[in-house]
Amino acid sequence: MTEECVLRCVLMLCCALLSANASNWLAVCVIRTICDKHGKNNYPDLQSSGVKFSVFPTDTSAAGQQHTDTGLETGSKVNLTFARAETDWKNTFQPGYLAKLSSVGSIRDEETCERLRGLIQRQVQICKRSVEVMDAVRRGAQLAIDECQFQFRNRRWNCSTLETMPVFGKVVTQGTREAAFVYAISAASVAFAVTRACSSGELEKCGCDHNVHGVSPEGFQWSGCSDNIAYGVAFSQSFVDVRERSKGQSSSRALMNLHNNEAGRKAILSHMRVECKCHGVSGSCEVKTCWKAMPPFRKVGNVIKEKFDGATEVEQRKVGTTKVLVPRNSQFKPHTDEDLVYLDPSPDFCDHDPRTPGMLGTVGRQCNRTSKAIDGCELMCCGRGFQTQEVEVVDRCSCKFHWCCYVKCKQCRKMVEMHTCR
Repeated sequence: MTEECVLRCVLMLCCALLSANASNWLAVCVIRTICDKHGKNNYPDLQSSGVKFSVFPTDTSAAGQQHTDTGLETGSKVNLTFARAETDWKNTFQPGYLAKLSSVGSIRDEETCERLRGLIQRQVQICKRSVEVMDAVRRGAQLAIDECQFQFRNRRWNCSTLETMPVFGKVVTQGTREAAFVYAISAASVAFAVTRACSSGELEKCGCDHNVHGVSPEGFQWSGCSDNIAYGVAFSQSFVDVRERSKGQSSSRALMNLHNNEAGRKAILSHMRVECKCHGVSGSCEVKTCWKAMPPFRKVGNVIKEKFDGATEVEQRKVGTTKVLVPRNSQFKPHTDEDLVYLDPSPDFCDHDPRTPGMLGTVGRQCNRTSKAIDGCELMCCGRGFQTQEVEVVDRCSCKFHWCCYVKCKQCRKMVEMHTCR
């Protein structure tokens, strides 16, 4: 039997092992070793077995980490993707993907953690250790998607989601300010949702923040249930940041992601507020009890959107033995911990690019004919012009208050002009 025949037999045996157990790393290593030495293109029959290859990493240390972190699906076909750490966009963790797992249902057991695509191994381990927290994480992920789409509803890129991974498309795998926003809002949403779950008594591991007690310098009594933001932030840091930290913090994109993750969480921390309730005869407020509460998430989204508008373009430099991000233009002031940073300029998002998932273009998008801002037809339609049509809308009208206590409205139909991009 020739060496070529032996190698083919070994490869097909490894494929069979992986089909039965996708975590069989011995089989992975054998496949990688053979293909590194002889070239993956010499084995086209592997494709028919369901093994899928992409670019092999040149850095062996990075490759080893990637093998550990990449989730392999179980089933009749094996999907192996060996890719550079910064271009492996198919498996880049986006918390928003959890919200799309409608087929999984509630995350209530360790087996469900194994089925969550898009998580690296360390995130799966955290999921197994903190299964009760994962439903809150998923709610936070959906919160991030909803808030992103609200904040960008009038922009060329409107935070459209896809059924595939990652949910925001390949747009966020580039180091643009859009990616900066997505990472920031995702990290913030996980911290927010986990904190809210603590305060509502859903989780055994945490509850209200009992560090806030006694009498404040202002004279009111700390009482009630203060939001345990420290726990929510800590969980977000350990779960969301682990992918970047597992690759090491030397790459510029890892530094960018970690910075923006923290900026998103600080958007909550810096806007914590004090809520109070008065006690006394006829509401005289003889005694006032107060507690610390998170801002509404819409406020958090507004803050991060403002940071998006003023984001700083940065580049990586070495200061002593440490790699840091500094403004690309030395005339700009250094960014703060609460600012968003980005590495690459954004595309114009005007045209649909089938090669770039998530790049949908603006054809058919609704625009404002009288606005000169980005939602105006001139800018939204990228100079292609727009078309106008009359459409019928149904709205509430003639509303009356009835004692006691409800409002009754009629439904009115009217014709309005709608403008859409060509």
